[in-house]
Amino acid sequence: MIRKHSATLHGHRTSFSLEDAFWDELKTIARARSIPLAALISEIDDHRPPDSNLSSALRLHVLSWLKAAADHHQA
Repeated sequence: MIRKHSATLHGHRTSFSLEDAFWDELKTIARARSIPLAALISEIDDHRPPDSNLSSALRLHVLSWLKAAADHHQA
């Protein structure tokens, strides 16, 4: 199920839509990195291409994180 979430990034409120699985993985990534979820979202937002939306950038970040973990376990 896709849910709408909101966060404050650099003092501005924004919203994005994510499937529950992606939301859960973002929380896992934040815990693994020992940073607040809001800090992770802000970091992803800061590094996304200007022509992409935040929801897509968050999904791609999760995919990249999981692929890197899988590659690490295969090595």
